[in-house]
Amino acid sequence: MSEVDILGNDLAGLVANAATLDALEAVRVEALGKKGRLTALMKEMGALPPDQRKERAQALNVIKDRVTEALAARKTELERAALEARLATERVDVTLPVRPRPDGRIHPVSQVIDEITEIFAAMGFTVAEGPDIEDDFHNFTALNMPDDHPARQMHDTFYLPEKPDGSRLLLRTHTSPVQIRTMQSAAPPHRIVVPGRTYRCDSDMTHTPMFHQIEGLVIDRHGKAHMGHLKGVLAEFCKAFFEVENVTMRFRPSYFPFTEPSAEVDIRCSRKGGEIKIGEGDDWLEILGCGMVNEAVLRHCGLDPTEWQGFAWGMGIDRIAMLKYGAPDLRAFFDADLRWLRHYGFMPLDMPTLGQGLSR
Repeated sequence: MSEVDILGNDLAGLVANAATLDALEAVRVEALGKKGRLTALMKEMGALPPDQRKERAQALNVIKDRVTEALAARKTELERAALEARLATERVDVTLPVRPRPDGRIHPVSQVIDEITEIFAAMGFTVAEGPDIEDDFHNFTALNMPDDHPARQMHDTFYLPEKPDGSRLLLRTHTSPVQIRTMQSAAPPHRIVVPGRTYRCDSDMTHTPMFHQIEGLVIDRHGKAHMGHLKGVLAEFCKAFFEVENVTMRFRPSYFPFTEPSAEVDIRCSRKGGEIKIGEGDDWLEILGCGMVNEAVLRHCGLDPTEWQGFAWGMGIDRIAMLKYGAPDLRAFFDADLRWLRHYGFMPLDMPTLGQGLSR
């Protein structure tokens, strides 16, 4: 048996006896590495006569192919064995508890809607809802808004494509159409709050094209729903929502087409140190608009103003959420940034029950 055959048998035995992938790699280096045994014999061929060189080269190539194939086959066997051993030791124990997942957060807007509706529910209000896509009558005309009112213009309102009859639907600019639909669909008295999305062509640090409003409406017979009742309802709301014992309110005369008289409501606050504190200090903060329901609005809804009267108010949910929880930029409410939500969001079981704080 020649030297080459002896080497081939020796290397084949080493490959077959390699018990691990690391041991097999060591055999490969010993046989085919830069200083390997086969490599060394191939380097020696240059000193042989031409006729012997050809014969030696053919024999060495046969041995090299044989060793290479044996290495590949053995590697496959060892990898399969390693995988089977790993699978045998990594079985899943189905009796173990599930892995904990990160908890979700309640968005501040959803949180504030729940807080507000709970407070008003404790006063006897019910929640009313309506469509986001409205017609001109419910969004403008029934609310006593004239044809030349700026809110009817394209730069203020999102209109849908024109219909064959020339009319156009729109994205509601306030939740007030729900008040109209409520008065049209059921007989008074009414005591409702209307939270929901609204849409206007506006965008900056305190305005977004889509935002949230909540409005309230009380309709009752004369003497049972006047400005004194309105002030009492709003005072109770402010104390419960901002979690203060007392709140000083200021009604400033204003104008809204759908209320008469109308007022802007300010509450006393402190702005010392860049922090707003409600219920103390010498400064004022505007939070909402309100007033007695205009007689024209009652007539549009089929109610007799000599028999029925009422009051209404409206506020931006996003803005009072910013105020209460210290969010500086309204646009961040709609950026879908999980880092922001983890900071300002609420755990489901941590939601306060502010309605319990109402005066009795």
